[in-house]
Amino acid sequence: MTDDRPPLLATGLTWEKMQGLCFRTAARTIIEADLATFLGLGGFTEPLFRDAEHAKTAGYRGTLLPGGMVYMIAEGLVLQTNVLHGTGLAFLHMEFDVKAPTYVGDTLHVIVTTTSARASSKSGRGVVTSRCSIRNQRNEEVAVYTPVRLIRGADHTEPEARDE
Repeated sequence: MTDDRPPLLATGLTWEKMQGLCFRTAARTIIEADLATFLGLGGFTEPLFRDAEHAKTAGYRGTLLPGGMVYMIAEGLVLQTNVLHGTGLAFLHMEFDVKAPTYVGDTLHVIVTTTSARASSKSGRGVVTSRCSIRNQRNEEVAVYTPVRLIRGADHTEPEARDE
């Protein structure tokens, strides 16, 4: 069977091309609807995220976002760059540190720096570790995560299809 479809407009990088890579994502402003959707989907009923007056009693200045939501938005921004489009194979591990509060109305972007890229034990793939610095509109670092991903290599071959 031949594939006569046009090629993809954007394809991700192989692990070899990620060595020494550093880039910035587009930015996104967080709105109240984003928070409401995340809280509802996750079942977050904590007043800290639903009640700005309650959050003020804890020293916060506005409607606070959960750290998990900050990560989710950041990872979406990274994926929108297409850096992993068609080359990402697995998300293996990460560390996540919240550095400062993030509020509704903040505009986030991510600076991604590859810290390690090496061949895996199987040919055609590699393990890539990055440092993803999540920053607000004042360029303040609000969180950092360090994903470890399995990425296709330049010599990756598709596995043979098996009849079952």
